[in-house]
Amino acid sequence: MEITDLTPAERRVWDAFPRGEGIDFRESPDEDPADGASWGPERTVRAEVLMALLLSGPSEAGQVAGLKIKGAKVTGKLELKYAEIDAPMRMRGCWFERKPGLYGARLRALVLTDSCLPGLTAATVRVEVVLRLSCCRITGPVRLAGARISGGLFLQDAVIGPVEGELAGEAALQLNHATIGTDVIAFGLTVHGQTRINGAVVGGQINLDDARLRTPGGTALHAETLTVGTDLRAMRAELLGRVNLTGSRIPGQLNFAYARFVNPGGVALRASSCTVGEVWLRECDTIQGTVNLRRSQFDLLHIDPGTWPDTVRMAGLSYRAMSPHLPPEQRLPALEREESGYLPYAYEQLAAAYRTAGDEAGARTVQLAKLRRHRRTLPRHARVWGLLQDATVGYGFRPLRAAGWLLALLLTGTIAYGLHPPRELKAGEAPEFNPAFYTIDLMLPIIGFGQEGAFAPAGWYQWLSYVLIVTGWVLATTTAAGVSRSLQRQ
Repeated sequence: MEITDLTPAERRVWDAFPRGEGIDFRESPDEDPADGASWGPERTVRAEVLMALLLSGPSEAGQVAGLKIKGAKVTGKLELKYAEIDAPMRMRGCWFERKPGLYGARLRALVLTDSCLPGLTAATVRVEVVLRLSCCRITGPVRLAGARISGGLFLQDAVIGPVEGELAGEAALQLNHATIGTDVIAFGLTVHGQTRINGAVVGGQINLDDARLRTPGGTALHAETLTVGTDLRAMRAELLGRVNLTGSRIPGQLNFAYARFVNPGGVALRASSCTVGEVWLRECDTIQGTVNLRRSQFDLLHIDPGTWPDTVRMAGLSYRAMSPHLPPEQRLPALEREESGYLPYAYEQLAAAYRTAGDEAGARTVQLAKLRRHRRTLPRHARVWGLLQDATVGYGFRPLRAAGWLLALLLTGTIAYGLHPPRELKAGEAPEFNPAFYTIDLMLPIIGFGQEGAFAPAGWYQWLSYVLIVTGWVLATTTAAGVSRSLQRQ
């Protein structure tokens, strides 16, 4: 390209490039780049001019060349496919007529902050320093699949995808298998369409605080096998559509505190087969849709009972602790919502969490609830023995209940036989009658005080003795079975 073909606006850019100087075409710092289509020739730069500068532009000794523009209207297509660009590209507040093409390019740095673009094609791009799309308005898809960014990716307060026609099957932001050296900063990001980061590797954290990912009826966040160096944050996020984190590895926090999950009739949150340090669902509204946490491993699960939806999938879920620490009666209803029905391991896991917190009473309550839930799965005739163990000793987790029954029976027998002592079997040979010890002899045949064999009740008192004998054996048997079960679990 001959320099004589340049317009005055393009000449300013051309002359500033060798020294990396900035050119500001804006009339006001507060102007909206969405109005760029109406900007005149005094701030219009052809894409072919920018391509000529970046690929073979002039240089000056002792100076670092670079493209630094604010408020330009870029016409034509900025096509840098497979290009190797040494000069940093910084184009803030610009309006692009067509989406830039950076497929397979190697760049030093790319900054498009506050710009308005119809899309961005940059799959497999290599960026040595940083890629900034902060505060951009991008009406088409952003394709960064396979990108390699040594520094960070900045998307905060950007808006991606068409506002109208939020299509469930279209990927508005694609970062599949990308590698980000440091952080992905995307707080306040709005995406109309799918956000795909399957298989991505992020050296630092992903920050989606206050983000709005909107794909009603589809997948809002598709992040299978994601690997993050520290945390994935999405506090106060609005997630319309499915959130899929299957197989992800997050050693720090997966923080969805105050977030809103909405996917009625489908899966709202799928975090199956994940390994996560801490999962935070603190102060979230009731999740609208199913939650799938199957086969995942968490160190801490922080969730309020009211956050659980009507249907959950927790087969194989393991966690060391659960927060906040609440009475087990508030935690148990969530286990009743398991889609697969009764899962013994889910109760064992919750009991273990209470033991980790030093709450043995809470752990016993969970174990008792587990046995009661199991009893409901048995045939009707097989529930009788379980009902008897529950009523008498609480399956061994309520041993004082047996003592209460024994005390009640002891008082009944003592009063009854005290008022109407039984007759002696051999006159003059029987020991002095004691109604309390006589009742104990009947209820606990293993222990002998010489009372039962020396006296014989008559009438309904004889029937009372039969009741005491049978009841004593039943209590002894159920107590032994329950205590044995309890000791085995310890």
